[in-house]
Amino acid sequence: MKITKVDVYMLDAGEQRWQRKPIICRIHTDEGIYGDGEAGIALGIGSTGAFGMVKDLAGLIIGMDPMNVEVIWNKMFKSSFWGMGGGAIVFAGISAIDIALWDIKGKVLGVPCYQLLGGKFRSKMRSYASQLQFGWCDRIGPYGKPEEYAEITQYALDQGYDAVKIDFTQIGPDATHLPKSECEGIPTRKFIDMVEARMKAVRDNCGWDFDMIVENHCRTDAISAVIIGELCDKYKAMALEEPTIPMNPMMHKAVHDKIKTPIASGERIFGRWHYMNNFMENNVQLLQPDVCNCGGLTEAKKICDMGQVFDVTVQAHCAGSPISTAAALHLEAAIPNFCIHEHHFRSTQPSLTVLCKYDYQPERGVYTVPELPGLGQEMSQFGMDTALMHVVVDRDERGL
Repeated sequence: MKITKVDVYMLDAGEQRWQRKPIICRIHTDEGIYGDGEAGIALGIGSTGAFGMVKDLAGLIIGMDPMNVEVIWNKMFKSSFWGMGGGAIVFAGISAIDIALWDIKGKVLGVPCYQLLGGKFRSKMRSYASQLQFGWCDRIGPYGKPEEYAEITQYALDQGYDAVKIDFTQIGPDATHLPKSECEGIPTRKFIDMVEARMKAVRDNCGWDFDMIVENHCRTDAISAVIIGELCDKYKAMALEEPTIPMNPMMHKAVHDKIKTPIASGERIFGRWHYMNNFMENNVQLLQPDVCNCGGLTEAKKICDMGQVFDVTVQAHCAGSPISTAAALHLEAAIPNFCIHEHHFRSTQPSLTVLCKYDYQPERGVYTVPELPGLGQEMSQFGMDTALMHVVVDRDERGL
């Protein structure tokens, strides 16, 4: 079997287009079997960079055997020159191709990807309702008032979730975006009071018998993160996510050393080499690798296994298209140190779910791992027909 061509798409997420442009590749073979993979840079700025990276990497794999997943991964990593330096764009490109290869391999062998990763530890996975500051399902935010945070939390709990995640720093009291500068350094009393009022409202109105992850999105630094971390201790948070910029792991440790709440991080770290320093210094307790940007299923499994050595538990970051959801579920099913699955607010919206063939959603806060061969997910015809960009790579354009 040989790889004959690679289609690269930038999908149109409709009303989410302002922030999400999923980058998907479809790898074709001479036996008619194809596989889909995603580059996890749909969120924020960088989608065109990821699109170009997948296109460039695709030229390296034309004519290769798609079953040789590790061989191809190492070729992309080492022959791309920039792969060995890491970085979001390069690793997102590697991830998309790698996931598509696992999809092909599963289809060839007639088994779900989790079987190829070693088999499943679980069929059902507890999930949490993520990013409630923006709303949940048909209740659309953003929210500014403390009572609104309590109301949207209760709305998710009433649907069967027993865990939620909220960024209490992202939206101001007037429900508009709060500048990052408000969250850094020694925060004002007004800022601290705003954050605590929201946490308190959630606990006072919704109770203490559910888990609450506090999301900071790297908006805080070590100084302000410690102050919010103390509130996390007070209001019994499950974890404090991305308290500082992850490029300096010592700052995560500085926060962890001063609070009891576990630190969650990993969605903006790429490749096992970048994770190692976080493990060695005990900087992260809830690991959040994104299968679509950390190096694909090949690398994500290695990262999670490495984390187990350091007693680190895992929740895959999952904020892309339904293909990223399927990839995360297969990984989480196949690792012993799974903690919980992220069900992102955006993943409940039709503008994303319409881009793929299947709409996997949790029931009463519990996900079921896909059982179809490969990923068990692929682009819909609608997704391909309405793509913002599409290119076909069928040869190595470098002439090598």
